[in-house]
Amino acid sequence: MTNPQTESTFDLNIHVARLLMNEPFFAALSRRVDKRSTQAIPTAAVLVNPYTAQFEMLYNPNFFAKMTDAQRRDVIKHELYHIIFEHLTGRRPEEESSKIWNFATDLAINSHLHDLPEGCLKPGQGEFKDYTSGQSAEWYLAKLKENDFDPEKGPGKEGSGDGEGENEGEGGGSGDRGQFDSHDEWGKADATTKEMAKERLKDSLRKAAEESSRSNNWGSVPSELRKEILKRIASVVDWKKVLRYFVKTSQKANKSTTIKRINRRYPYIHPGRKTNRQAKIAISIDQSGSVSDDMLASFFAELNKLSDLAEFTVIPFDCTVAEDKVYVWKKGEKRKAERVRYGGTNFDPPTDYVNDRGFDGHIVLTDLCAPKPKPSKCQRMWMTTDYYARNPYFKTNERVIAITEAA
Repeated sequence: MTNPQTESTFDLNIHVARLLMNEPFFAALSRRVDKRSTQAIPTAAVLVNPYTAQFEMLYNPNFFAKMTDAQRRDVIKHELYHIIFEHLTGRRPEEESSKIWNFATDLAINSHLHDLPEGCLKPGQGEFKDYTSGQSAEWYLAKLKENDFDPEKGPGKEGSGDGEGENEGEGGGSGDRGQFDSHDEWGKADATTKEMAKERLKDSLRKAAEESSRSNNWGSVPSELRKEILKRIASVVDWKKVLRYFVKTSQKANKSTTIKRINRRYPYIHPGRKTNRQAKIAISIDQSGSVSDDMLASFFAELNKLSDLAEFTVIPFDCTVAEDKVYVWKKGEKRKAERVRYGGTNFDPPTDYVNDRGFDGHIVLTDLCAPKPKPSKCQRMWMTTDYYARNPYFKTNERVIAITEAA
């Protein structure tokens, strides 16, 4: 039934738990996506917030108020599928236009949804009647190109939307040949921010999958999509991307928002941004003899790139901190890998050094061959080789990333 709430008072957040009651996977993922009401879009959209690197769902309350519960549920799932399959974070082939990619992604998603609002594009219907259901976005992209599909062509064919089709920008809103949601926001975040969002997405997908697996209930997620999701969260982690992510999130922790400043990109949707100070990041480098020179070289090579983003304090250590060798790696500066000690390993001295100086993030390059250290006052991440990541001397809930020395 259509919800009796008036259009102006419809709040999706109040209803989302009930709507996804029988969809444990989508419910778990939905909890990790902010939802905000706005009149700035005609229907619904997902985006990566360019300031927080978090996924968000925007929805027009007028659009949602007119739908049935079944339609609302499928619209939510449609938007979450865009996030799951990385349609807005860089999966699109670079040489393809965003418009034709938008149609391909919607065809892939809508194959699995049966209660979308009337007129939404679907394989096997309207001008896509010869398209097989259940294929990937890449498959539909190739099919559209094979059929010389023109994404700029206006509506009017059988199976089109409401006949308006006047939306501008990368995507389309309601009536754009069956594309009911907006894709205009997909390109607003920069590449680095999208990478951060993708790393967070892996963690969110893993937690949602674990919840669904424990209850042995994935709801309406088809088995082939379930396999693809599990494959995505089991993929090899790119340690360079994780390192960039760590540095960028440490920086963003030092930015705040204020309603006193109007956001130039999203006026009256997002608050303005205020930068307080530059993040302080510590790099503790294990100088013990078991840490290879190749490992040091790989790490320094990536730090040379990251120095364009932030300033680091480099802390050489073995059993103690070599305080006379501590230095600040200034933003934009390039350095060569160096070794200043060859002793054993103790993680407490660098932890004390960082704790006493108010750092925002602590990265430790090490072979993990020492007893478990004392707690850190800031977020801490460990970087080591594949072997030591699989066989650590101690266990920790903090993130441990394996460096590929040949990278």
